Amino acid sequence: MSTIVPVILSGGSGTRLWPLSRQHYPKQFLPLVHETTMLQDTVQRVSGLESSNPLVICNEDHRFLVAEQLKQLGLNDCSIILEPVGRNTAPAIAVAALHQNTDDAILLVLAADHVIQDVEKFQEHILQGFKLAQEGAMVTFGILPLAPETGYGYIKAGSEVANGFQVEQFVEKPDLETAQAYLDQGNYFWNSGMFMFRADRYLEELQRFNPDMHKFANASLAGAVKDFDFVRLDKAAFEACPADSIDYAVMEKTDNAVVIPIDVGWNDVGSWTSLWDVSEKDQSGNHFTGDVLNTDSKNNFVHAEDRLVALVGVDDMVVVDTPDALLVASKDRVQEVKSIVSQLESQGRLEAQAHRKVYRPWGHYDSVDEAVGFQVKRITVNPGASLSLQMHHHRAEHWIVVSGTAEVTCGDKVFTVNRNESTYIPLGEKHRLRNLTDEPLEMIEVQSGDYLGEDDIVRFDDVYGRN
Repeated sequence: MSTIVPVILSGGSGTRLWPLSRQHYPKQFLPLVHETTMLQDTVQRVSGLESSNPLVICNEDHRFLVAEQLKQLGLNDCSIILEPVGRNTAPAIAVAALHQNTDDAILLVLAADHVIQDVEKFQEHILQGFKLAQEGAMVTFGILPLAPETGYGYIKAGSEVANGFQVEQFVEKPDLETAQAYLDQGNYFWNSGMFMFRADRYLEELQRFNPDMHKFANASLAGAVKDFDFVRLDKAAFEACPADSIDYAVMEKTDNAVVIPIDVGWNDVGSWTSLWDVSEKDQSGNHFTGDVLNTDSKNNFVHAEDRLVALVGVDDMVVVDTPDALLVASKDRVQEVKSIVSQLESQGRLEAQAHRKVYRPWGHYDSVDEAVGFQVKRITVNPGASLSLQMHHHRAEHWIVVSGTAEVTCGDKVFTVNRNESTYIPLGEKHRLRNLTDEPLEMIEVQSGDYLGEDDIVRFDDVYGRN
């Protein structure tokens, strides 16, 4: 009996959804549409099908985010493959196919950051694709176009087959006139980036059309090492792998491509306007998150995190307020947000990479204040979690426990610090912080010294393998 193996591609930085989505915490890890994150929504979307646990492919920086979000869903035995460098979708899927290459493995390739509103109908289409994939077809899912969209690639359908059509052509993103012509013809579909095929069939076609990619993907997995929950691909082999999308590397070349048209409320959430499209709105077309007041304003998207945002007489705006950055944009120009990210990157500003609140495998910290010579952080350590045994060359630290109980290692001493108590970590002293309780540990950390960067950490022992 063939088994569906969900392969979830969790790369990408989501720069067009800045300032919520950032390099170290991109959109797939955010609860943008539901209370669960987009990655979790993608995983839950295939629950109920006869499928195995998902296989997730991500980069090294996001490995603990992926593992934690899967565990929140009760999935403790998933394969998480770490890409040492980005090589686009075709090599990533090749590694997944090699990892799952058995006679009964049907890969269902999904992006981690898409929205599907009609999950029941989506699953019906997956079962249609499953039958075709069993027979050796290379299945893709085409979205019934709602408008002459210039931001998507298109798939031209040819002759009809069971539940779908032979793929006649993959088409690049068109101009508006061409997109309207596609819409009028009726046999063009948006390219969703979702695929389904037998693992062995994908590898056969890849070997046929791009043998070097097959060779180096195979070498990267053969040289991989297991690290906790993760499979680390061999870096040299994967770097040597040609970079290409599955569309170019395989789907455009194979003569076995089949497209199944679907209408399931799909959205790739590629901009703030796309997110507004799939969000609940009031009678004036506004979507508000957080503390928002409004007078005579229509069709706006407002996300307020820490403070009141007030609108007076403005329409068609996007306002995203975070603790360290505020975005105000016209809805018809939100695609240009990525140019702001480019400016931040060129100036070396941290706002392009990380939020003020930074997540770690043991919890998170929030940098609440800083100036020359000092920095103040609020630290939350998860129940049972531990920071590394470490030291700093340039800073000393004061720790104040706000709630919970901390076990502190400082030099040769190990002692407990309770609520409303504090301790001092001298510059150059080995130290460790543990939370041995079943409640979160909340602390205030005051750093002082001549350099306070996160790279001033020397780790001697770390349960997360970051030595």
